[in-house]
Amino acid sequence: MNHPAPVSSPPPVVHHELVDALRADLDSAGAGVAAIEERIGPVAAAALHREQALPALRATAGADDPVATLLRVFVLGGAVPRRAVDRALPTLGSDGAARLGLVRTAGAGPEDEVRALVDLRPVSATDAGGPVTWWLASDLGELATGGALRYDHVLGVGGASTTLAQVTVRDHRRRTLDLGTGCGIQALHAARHSDAVVATDISERALGFAAFNAALAGVELDLRQGSMLEPADGLFDLVVSNPPFVITPRGSGSAGRSPGEGARQPSGEPLPHYEYRDGGRSGDDLVRDLVREVGGVLAPGGVAQLLGNWEHRRGADWRERVGTWVDEAGLDAWVVQREVQDPAEYAETWLRDGGSTPDRDPAGWAAAYGAWLEDFASREVDAVGFGLVLLRRPVSGPPTLRRLEEWSGPVRQPLGTHLAACLEAHDTLVTLTDADLADRRLVVAPDVTEERHLTPGASDPTVVLLRQGDGFGRSVRAGTALAGLVGACDGELTLGQILGGVAALLDVPADALAAELLPEVRGLTRDGFLHVT
Repeated sequence: MNHPAPVSSPPPVVHHELVDALRADLDSAGAGVAAIEERIGPVAAAALHREQALPALRATAGADDPVATLLRVFVLGGAVPRRAVDRALPTLGSDGAARLGLVRTAGAGPEDEVRALVDLRPVSATDAGGPVTWWLASDLGELATGGALRYDHVLGVGGASTTLAQVTVRDHRRRTLDLGTGCGIQALHAARHSDAVVATDISERALGFAAFNAALAGVELDLRQGSMLEPADGLFDLVVSNPPFVITPRGSGSAGRSPGEGARQPSGEPLPHYEYRDGGRSGDDLVRDLVREVGGVLAPGGVAQLLGNWEHRRGADWRERVGTWVDEAGLDAWVVQREVQDPAEYAETWLRDGGSTPDRDPAGWAAAYGAWLEDFASREVDAVGFGLVLLRRPVSGPPTLRRLEEWSGPVRQPLGTHLAACLEAHDTLVTLTDADLADRRLVVAPDVTEERHLTPGASDPTVVLLRQGDGFGRSVRAGTALAGLVGACDGELTLGQILGGVAALLDVPADALAAELLPEVRGLTRDGFLHVT
């Protein structure tokens, strides 16, 4: 397999006066996400989202307006004349951009070529705290270079990092830890609602990009180099992590391998080991260890949210395997498996992620593919699950939340608001006996609708579904009694009064009906269909 070079160019440097000039120029250029999409049109914009550059290159060919220039040089990896960069960045200029390590110039003349050394693009997102807009620097990707990624590649904002940002709770936190910060995107999100943010990474290059992005955003971060939880000191109220969880074949005899090496292929060549995704441990050990150990840096009431994957071993339910991890952690735990891939799909996903394709290098692709399949077979892995992990240190006492579930359907983002509300509902329900709950008033969440299915000519429905429009978009099949109870939850009557009324209408004993419906009411409340007032 044709491997990338082991190292990349240095990250951009932080020269505050020049960074301030860059920020002012970018603001003046108005080259945000919406402006770029409007400039190149919907066809080119859609192609760009699919990592296809040609339509955008055609849409901006020969143009030297600031939006087109910034797009061509920093996103598409094209060459532009110096005069175009000077026009797009009038305060910083091409010389200033070169001093920051953003570009290299072929000469001093106005028509001499300028090429980007980094990817620099606008980011618009919405998390549970509201909308955000930043400019973010990262390494040039395959779209711009046309080649496989380097071992020390620093990613920009991808689907995984966007997901983590959207599912993270965003209430005020005193101290937040971003473990494995990469280019710093999670730390930037956290800085909006945290008094202090510590961002760690094993990669010095990644910390360089994070420092530059923090300076460009006007955000102060405490950046520390080290592996996993080693650089963390003290306790944190929030830990977020998109860790290097990819299961890469390690093989045996790894001692003495140089950076960038994983297991060896049948040909004897090493598999690439990318810093941003490979934690250097066998199988899913990295995620297991992080789940078991992160409680050591969580303050009472502190929450850890991370992405991860886990192996489905032959003959065992994944919940048993991951459930053992959370039991050993001694924390409240909510694990949601969002996707499952078989070993072949998994290998293909991560081979392509590194820029490898069967067309580019058929023999290398086949050898690496085989190494992945052999590694999974050695541990009797039938599949790999991907998902979200939420852990919380109880304020006092033992854990009360242990929830491991699978949800592959669409979710309503940002999910962080919903997760926070569900945690609050759980804490409320834990304190309430059934008698206490019966004395409380409940209201139906505003996003909940009722769907009835009737056969033609029938007066009574055969199926009643309660559907949730927010959060996970769950649906619950409700019997006549439960549907009637939920329909009456408008905050006027206590739950006990509603139960009594429904029992009288159905001519059934109230105690028996309460015993049947109260567990279902708890479930609906836990999932956000009902709110306790």
